[in-house]
Amino acid sequence: MLPFWLLASAATVAAPITAPLPPLLPWHGASEKLIVRDDDPWITPAERTHFDDTPSYDATRAWLDRLVAASPLLSIERFGTSAQGRQLYYVRASKGGARKPVLLVQAGIHSGEIDGKDAGLMLLRDIALRGKDRLLDHADLVFVPIFNADGHERASPWNRPNQRGPRSMGWRTNAQNLNLNRDYGKADTPEMRAMLALIRRVDPALYLDLHVTDGVDHQYDITYAFAGWRGYYAHSRAIGRWLDTRLRPAMDAALSHAGHNPFYYVSLKDEDDPDAGIVQEPDQLRFSTGYGDTAHVPTVLLETHSLKPYRQRVLGTYVFVEEALRLVGEQGAALAEAIAADRADRPRELVVTWKPDPKPLYTVSYRGVAHDTYRSVAAGAPVVRWLGRPVTQVMPVYGSVPDLSVTLPRAWWVPVTATATIERLKAHGIAMETIAAPRTLSLDMVRLSAPVLQPANEGHVPLRARFAHERRSEVMMPGSVRVPADQPLGLLAATLLEAESPDSLLQWGFFPEILQRTEYMEGYAIAPLADAMLARDPALKAAFDRALADDRALAADPAKRLAWFYRRTPYYDDRYLLYSVGREVGGP
Repeated sequence: MLPFWLLASAATVAAPITAPLPPLLPWHGASEKLIVRDDDPWITPAERTHFDDTPSYDATRAWLDRLVAASPLLSIERFGTSAQGRQLYYVRASKGGARKPVLLVQAGIHSGEIDGKDAGLMLLRDIALRGKDRLLDHADLVFVPIFNADGHERASPWNRPNQRGPRSMGWRTNAQNLNLNRDYGKADTPEMRAMLALIRRVDPALYLDLHVTDGVDHQYDITYAFAGWRGYYAHSRAIGRWLDTRLRPAMDAALSHAGHNPFYYVSLKDEDDPDAGIVQEPDQLRFSTGYGDTAHVPTVLLETHSLKPYRQRVLGTYVFVEEALRLVGEQGAALAEAIAADRADRPRELVVTWKPDPKPLYTVSYRGVAHDTYRSVAAGAPVVRWLGRPVTQVMPVYGSVPDLSVTLPRAWWVPVTATATIERLKAHGIAMETIAAPRTLSLDMVRLSAPVLQPANEGHVPLRARFAHERRSEVMMPGSVRVPADQPLGLLAATLLEAESPDSLLQWGFFPEILQRTEYMEGYAIAPLADAMLARDPALKAAFDRALADDRALAADPAKRLAWFYRRTPYYDDRYLLYSVGREVGGP
C-alpha cells in the first residue's frame, strides 16, 4: 500500500511530469570531429551512448584502468577516501623527465555537473593513443574524474531539472549533505581535506574546477571566471594578470575556433529582470576561485551552460582543458614567475566585506536570448519565459566596492583548546609555531556583542555579531600556536582567523563555547551590591537612568536591571563573548 502522500499525488498526477526547458538553440562546431566512430575500440562510455548518458563510478574506473594499462604515459593513484568509503583517485599523464608544470583538473565537485569527467576521458585517450602526446612535452596533466564520488552514485534522471543531460545525473552534495564547493576554507569533508593535500603535493601551475551552471538562458555554451577578470578583485595580482592577459585571449580563440561561444560566467543582477545587467563579484574563500586567489594557486572556474545539450557541453569542456594544458606547457615559466611574485607579496590589509556598487564597472556586447513574462497560475505572479530567439544587446556589468578592511597583525595566536581550528590550519598547510611552555602575551582580542545565530548552513550554525577590539594580557598554554602573517599563505590565514571575515572559522560557528555563561550572581547578592554601586557612583547612576529611559524592556524587567549591574562588577565572566584567537600587533 502506498503512503497517503503518494496516494494523494497519484490522484492528481497520473505520471511524472518532466520539467519543460526553453527552446533549444541549434549548434554545430569543429569540435564534433573529436568524437570517434561507433566501432572504435577506445570509444568512451559517453560517446557509445551518443552522449545520452554518463558512466557509473565503477564503469568509469574500469575504462580508465584499461586505458592506463594500454599506455606508459598514464598512471592512476589514490589520493583520498570519500565519506562513504569510495576511493578518490586521479590519472596522471606525463612523459616523465625533469619536473614540469602541472595542470590539475577536477571534475564532478558537483557530481550532477559531470561534463568534465567525460571530456577528460576523451582527452586522455587522445593523448595516450591518438597523437596528442605532444601536449605532455612541457607539462603534466593530473586529472580527477570524479571528486564527489558519493554524490556521483546518488544518480537519478530527476536530480537536475534545469539541465539537458546526461540522462542520469549525480547529486550536488556529498554523503554528508555538504557542498564541497563551499568547503575550501572550513575543510569539513574528507574529500576536501584530500583535495587540499593533493593541491599542496602537486603544486599546480593551473587548477581547473569544472562545473555546469544553472539560471539564465543565453547563447554562450562555455562560460568561465577567475579572480582578476578585466583586472578586478584579485588578491593574487600577478596571477590575475596572467589569467586575464594570457589565458583569456588564448582560451576564447581556441573555443571560438572549435565552434563554441565563450563568455564570462553569467550571473544576473536581477533574476526577474534579465535586462538589468550581470554581476562580477569577488569570490569568497569557500569557493575554488576564492581559495585559489587567496592561496596563490591560479584557479579557473568553468561553467558550461546547462540548457545546451550534453554533447555540446562535453566537447566544449574538452577544448577548454586541452587549451589549458597547451598553455601551461607553453607559458610555464611566465606562470611560475607570477606565482612566485604573489607568494612573495606581503599585503598589510585585507578587504573582508564588500558592498554592491550602484555604478556599472563596464558594459559588454551580450549575446542573449529573447524573453518575455507570463502570468503563472501556480506562482500567482509574472514569471520569466525564454523564447529561444537569439538577441544581442549592450549589457551593464555591476561589481562591488570595499566595505570593511582590516590591517593584518604580525601574527595570530590560537589557543591549544581550539583544536578544530588548529586542525584546519594544518589541513591548509599554513605555517605555524607550536609552543612548548606557557607564554604571557599582550594581544589585541575581539569581543562580540549582539550575537545572532544564523540558519544552519553546510553543517554549521553560522554566527553574526558586532565586534569590538580590546587589548588584553593572555596566557597561551603549551600546544597553542603562533601563526605568522609573514608567510605565503598569510592572506589565507587572515581570511580564516580575522573575526570580521565572513569566511572566518568564528563566523562559521567554530567557537560556540564563547556564547555561553557558566557563572551567575543570585539576586540576594547582586541587589544590595547594585544599590551600593548606585549610591556611591553618580556617573554610574546617570548611565543607568539613561539606559532605563532608552530601553523599556530593561526598565520593566528586574532580572535585566540587576544583570546590567552584574556586567559592571569584577564578578562577571570577562571571557564571555571573547573570541579566543588573539592578534599580535605593535609593542614588543
